[in-house]
Amino acid sequence: MSVRADGTRVGAMEKRGIRRRLALATVALTASAAVALATPAVADEAPAATGVAPAATEVAPAVTNALHTARVWKKPGKGPAPTACYGRKVRTFPFRTGTVVVYKRPGYVCAVTLAERPGGRQKISVTVQARGNAAVTRGWVNARTSPAVTVHAGHRCVRVAGRVGRGEVKSGWILC
Repeated sequence: MSVRADGTRVGAMEKRGIRRRLALATVALTASAAVALATPAVADEAPAATGVAPAATEVAPAVTNALHTARVWKKPGKGPAPTACYGRKVRTFPFRTGTVVVYKRPGYVCAVTLAERPGGRQKISVTVQARGNAAVTRGWVNARTSPAVTVHAGHRCVRVAGRVGRGEVKSGWILC
């Protein structure tokens, strides 16, 4: 446990709040940099009587895209799940109605299910289990991809499963 300058202790919850605020500040700084790069340098072309900044419609999408791609939420588990995995692709498991793709980065394994033919009303899900831990399953309906599932695997074996509609695939223990 850390101690402040006035002698009071800082708990783990406060540390997480500080980290979250720092992450949010980083996102805001990145978004402002994106806006600065997206804004044209010519500001004298708009007539002074209108009071509208030139290229005002061009700035909004840049800000929106920068904030949506950052994926910073207030609480873990709240808000939409990320749909992308990071790391290197290590395995692909094709099946009749889709494909499960497995990615690995140091200490972590991530998997996502991709639908072969997106559209219609079908359930899509992915499950990842590190040996010795509980399986983690995420899914939804009417989507092209399942939410990404990332688990801490260390150097342990993992197994993955994916389902799209009635088709499914299950791997044995992999990445041992």
